[in-house]
Amino acid sequence: MNTTPASPLLEARDLSRHYSVSRGLFKPHATVKALNGVSFSLAAGETLAVVGESGCGKSTLARALTLIEKPTAGRLSLHGHDVTSATPGETRTLRKLVQMVFQNPYASLNPRKRVAQMLDEPLLLNTPLSAAERRERVADMLAQVGLRPEHAQRYPHMFSGGQRQRIAIARAMMLSPRLLVADEPTSALDVSIQAQILNLFMDLQERTGITYVFISHNLSVVEHIADRVMVMYLGRVVEFAPKATLFAQPLHPYTRALLSATPSLDPARRAKKIRITGELPSPLNPPSGCAFHKRCPHATAVCTEQVPELRALDANQVACHHAEEIARSPLLPA
Repeated sequence: MNTTPASPLLEARDLSRHYSVSRGLFKPHATVKALNGVSFSLAAGETLAVVGESGCGKSTLARALTLIEKPTAGRLSLHGHDVTSATPGETRTLRKLVQMVFQNPYASLNPRKRVAQMLDEPLLLNTPLSAAERRERVADMLAQVGLRPEHAQRYPHMFSGGQRQRIAIARAMMLSPRLLVADEPTSALDVSIQAQILNLFMDLQERTGITYVFISHNLSVVEHIADRVMVMYLGRVVEFAPKATLFAQPLHPYTRALLSATPSLDPARRAKKIRITGELPSPLNPPSGCAFHKRCPHATAVCTEQVPELRALDANQVACHHAEEIARSPLLPA
C-alpha cells in the first residue's frame, strides 16, 4: 500500500445523487438524497475504504465512481478529466480506466460462458489485440490471480466462491484500469477465504500500482487493506482520516460505535461497547440538523438545528459539533 501523497487520480467535490421516489397515488414525489455533498480526493496507488451501515450511500457512491450513474450535482474528476461534463464518447473512454468488483461472485459471472470467454470479451471489444495476443493476456491474468491454465475452459459453477471472486477480479483487471471499486468483495465468502482475497488485492496493487476504493462494513477487513478511511452516514461523510489515526482516536460518535462493535483478539484493544439506539432514519424524511443526533449520546440542542460541516481536527476530518470534547475522552476503557 502506498502512503505517500501524490497528485489525485480521483477527485470528488460536493458530489450528490438524488432520486425521485413515488409515495403513492395522491402524494407528491419525495426526494431521496442518497449522496449529499461528498468530497474527497484519492492519489494513485492508494486504497480508500468507505464504511457505514446499509443505507448510508456506499453503493450509490460506487455507481457514481464507476460512471454507471451520473451525479445529480457536484464534480467528479478521474485522471484529470471532468467526468460530470464529459460527452458520451469521452465517458466511454473514461470507463476503461475504472472497473468494479461486485459483492456476490455467484451473481456477477455469466453462467453460460467459459472463463476464457469472459476474460477475452473486454479485450475483444476495447483493444486491437489479435486472438493470439488476447489468449496470452488471458493466461497471464489467470496466473496473476492464482488460477491454473486449465481453469480457462471451465464454467463458473465448477468453481468455489473464492475462485469465482478471483475470476471476477481477473475480468476487472483485463483492461489494466487505473481505479478499481470493490463493493463488499469478501462479505459473501467464507472467513477462511477472505484473507486470501484481500492478500490478492494487495499483491495486484503492489504489482500494478492500481488505486482502490474498497467498500465494506467490516472494519477488520478495512484495517487490513486501507490507507485512509471514509465513514458515511445517511449520504454524508462524517469522518475521514488515515487508517492508523481513525482506529487509534476516532472523533465522531458514530465511528466510535462502529469500532466498539468490531471484535478483537487483543484485550488491550477492546473498547467498551457503545450501543447505538434506534434505527437508521428514513432517507425520505431525514432529521433536521445532524442526521445522527437522534441516536447520539453526545447530542445537544445545536445538533438538532445545525448540520455540522466536515472540518479538520488534528489528522482527521470530522463532521461533529462536539468533536473536541469527544477527542478528550478515551476510546478504550481505563
